[in-house]
Amino acid sequence: MKLYWSPTSPYTRKVRAIIIEKELSDRFEHIQTNVWSDPEPFFKINPLGKIPAIVLDDGQPLYDSPAICAYLDAHPEGKGEPLYRTGDARWTIMRAEALADGILDGAVGMVVETRKPQDERSPFMVARWTTQIGRALDQMTPELAKLPEGFTMGHLAFACTLGYLDFRHPHLAWREGRPDLAAWFEQVSPRPCLAGTMPRLA
Repeated sequence: MKLYWSPTSPYTRKVRAIIIEKELSDRFEHIQTNVWSDPEPFFKINPLGKIPAIVLDDGQPLYDSPAICAYLDAHPEGKGEPLYRTGDARWTIMRAEALADGILDGAVGMVVETRKPQDERSPFMVARWTTQIGRALDQMTPELAKLPEGFTMGHLAFACTLGYLDFRHPHLAWREGRPDLAAWFEQVSPRPCLAGTMPRLA
């Protein structure tokens, strides 16, 4: 299989982390991709022009990160306990993943906003995203308490999201007023799938 990825994409990090967690690394060829350079061949894989995307052994593409993560979690060659679980626990995990992805949507939007010419930036949208991120961060600790024991996709998504805030938005100081969340993040961060996928500048 092929993984189209970027070293700074938090959505890609989720997929790279689950590949490590499920011990599927030897099944993938990693192809670093800059979607901002309008790579025409990649658009044939994902017409949305977004990463991550994977190409399966049969040549079929799969995107975006929640779909890819669910596929990899169910892969017959994957190791370990399922990250999505079954029954009611699955919906709790998926809600946590959606919360984390929602934070990332705002956080990535803020990064893109800074790359626009000054007169095209929207202080209104930055303020809106900042408020949304704060509300969602406050909900993370209650959601952690609802997740099943062990390590789930909810835990993985939360860790990747908090890591991205450290990487791109340290000024948001997400740890302030959230000591339990900060303590959890420090505890989970050494896990190999997270330690091995820390975001870095290209």
